[in-house]
Amino acid sequence: MRGETTSKTIPDTGARSSATRTALASIGAIGSVLAASSCCLPILPFLLAAGFAGSSTFLSAARPYLLGASILFIVYGFYQARRAKKCRRRPNLIASIVLWVAAVFVIMSIFFPQLMANASASLLAH
Repeated sequence: MRGETTSKTIPDTGARSSATRTALASIGAIGSVLAASSCCLPILPFLLAAGFAGSSTFLSAARPYLLGASILFIVYGFYQARRAKKCRRRPNLIASIVLWVAAVFVIMSIFFPQLMANASASLLAH
């Protein structure tokens, strides 16, 4: 059949992988902030006190690098979300919420580290 064009449909897997990368960047940012704050936030102190005593010295020295990594993860997550909107893909609601929560958590950890440590300690005490 001459003159006819066939259109092939390619499944759009980019939206799902973009949302996954955005969520993973947010989770990575939260993880690096928790690692940066672990010198102030001993989690499970009775079971891991000896391990945290040694690791807190290292993590307090690595805190600026870990906070820098969390900022990079947040920036990458916002870049992925912006790129998805430019491609006219509908953003994933859960990935957007996790990204904004991670951004607020990182900002609070950078500017108010003692407040975050006190809040976490009071939550662990109950």
